[in-house]
Amino acid sequence: MTEIYNPGDLAKIVLIHRKKSGLSRNQLSLLSGIGKTAIYDIEHGKSTYQIDTLLKILEVLNIKLYAKGVVE
Repeated sequence: MTEIYNPGDLAKIVLIHRKKSGLSRNQLSLLSGIGKTAIYDIEHGKSTYQIDTLLKILEVLNIKLYAKGVVE
């Protein structure tokens, strides 16, 4: 499991998974229903985007998102 501390950390994860999946941004855009510009922004560490946009991209890339706090 990889810890994420900033948008750049998440950007690296999305980019690596997209490339390992053999998908172009255009292909990921078509599969997720998210625009290529939004994918580009996320992969370059933009810190403002809709959570549903991110979740759609993560779903296509088969990336699971977990939250861990002091209360479990």
